[in-house]
Amino acid sequence: MEENSFDALRLMMLIRAFETALAKRRDHGFQLLSTGEEAVAVGISSVLRKGDHLLTGGRSIGLALARGMDPRRLAAELLGKETGTNRGRGGRGHLVDLSCGFFGAHAVVGGNISIAAGVALAKKLDRQGEIVAIVFGDGACGAGSLHETLNLAAIWKLPLLFVCNNNKLSVSSHRSAVLAPARLSDLGISFGLTTQTVDGMDVQAVAEAARFVTERIREDSGPAFLECLSERFCAHSTTARETRDTLELARIKSLCPIRRETDRLRTAGVLHSAEEDALETEVQSLVAEAFAFADASPLPEPSEVLADVE
Repeated sequence: MEENSFDALRLMMLIRAFETALAKRRDHGFQLLSTGEEAVAVGISSVLRKGDHLLTGGRSIGLALARGMDPRRLAAELLGKETGTNRGRGGRGHLVDLSCGFFGAHAVVGGNISIAAGVALAKKLDRQGEIVAIVFGDGACGAGSLHETLNLAAIWKLPLLFVCNNNKLSVSSHRSAVLAPARLSDLGISFGLTTQTVDGMDVQAVAEAARFVTERIREDSGPAFLECLSERFCAHSTTARETRDTLELARIKSLCPIRRETDRLRTAGVLHSAEEDALETEVQSLVAEAFAFADASPLPEPSEVLADVE
């Protein structure tokens, strides 16, 4: 368990460092960052096996790294380079890398939810015991596609884990102003799903809850719904204006999942200053290497602008 915890901390630090470095660049483009939500990505990915697939919405960078995407190819993709996972054509909104089980992102809110059901149906027909996880924000909980997919997933007993990363904001609207349920996991209850609501700022709590529900899914008990209560530290996007005041931002940043896991490991006597410094050096080196690779990579040829366009 402690070894896994150490790996979880390293991965959360990598996600944070990668997004921080990306945001500092003048050529970062339009991005949706997940700073503060690293525990959700790492906790969910920790229970997925090699043959499982993960799908997500447009806030995809942290989840892609957590699933095992090469940081170099990810950086290249985000900067529109030929060496990216999608040859610079997909960007953040349509990332995909089947080699690590990342089936893909979708820039439309709720756009990947019904697609995930199709992938889960294929898994069920294959009878290999593999599952599918679809991660979406609380903003997608008002989308008809979610309710339709919950219904079909329940009827067909699909091996599908619905994960709501509830950061309580739809752009800048608080979720209480746009969604009626007291708990968003209650949406799963109405369709007979196994459900849980968990502290999304605690990577161990997320992993434990995800492990419980995925074990039930693998036992052919049908889909499950996991709501992770998280906090987004930055504005909705790299072009959006921050609407929260200084005191509110200070409060939510005090809940940092990386600091929380660091403190836990220190208290357990597993992590010391030297190890923490080594981790920081390691992730900074990986991030620097990733963006150096992207910077050295070529842009797509202009003559290919219509390639793969039907």
